[in-house]
Amino acid sequence: MATPHALRDSAPPATPKTGVIHPLWVRVTHWLNALAAIVMMLSGWRIYDASPVFPSFHIPPAITLGGWLAGALQWHFAAMWLLVFNGLVYLTLNLASGRFVRKFLPVSPRAVLHDLIAALTGKLSHADLRVYNSVQKLAYLVVICDLIVLVLSGLAIWKSVQFPLLRELMGGYDNARIVHFAAMSLLAAFLVVHLAMVALVPRSLLAMLRGR
Repeated sequence: MATPHALRDSAPPATPKTGVIHPLWVRVTHWLNALAAIVMMLSGWRIYDASPVFPSFHIPPAITLGGWLAGALQWHFAAMWLLVFNGLVYLTLNLASGRFVRKFLPVSPRAVLHDLIAALTGKLSHADLRVYNSVQKLAYLVVICDLIVLVLSGLAIWKSVQFPLLRELMGGYDNARIVHFAAMSLLAAFLVVHLAMVALVPRSLLAMLRGR
């Protein structure tokens, strides 16, 4: 008769759990945030071209949204309200459910460096999409902070008189525009990297569409 030890040795290797990876509320808020961020970015580029922060740098009109300054402003403000309210729902549910801590924490420089090297050498596992690696954790935390900075710097520009403290925290109106532009550039870089990672691991897109 086989011993319990032998039975354990002959058992098949454990496989990742099946089931829901992203609950419905995560998927809905994720796609609404993505829509709002992209619309704000494209319309923001049109607004930027109307009064460039850096006079020698212009964004090709073909990749902007709005057609003209007034149209771009309408798209920008509409997407802003969607981003703010949907973002608040996303953060509130993440914190209330404990998902924020489970998914994004802890993260350390050593763990990020380890996973970054593993990713660059093709040794980073994506077997269980429920578990974020340290590079993902850092990227998502950075983009959440970046979106908050985008909203606050945008308020400092849009309502400069109504929010003098916020304007001064940004270093004045002109500096607030630079902060806003830098935060927008960081968001654009994140989207490029994020799409590249999705292309490398297509299952992550399916999980965000159907939840599993």
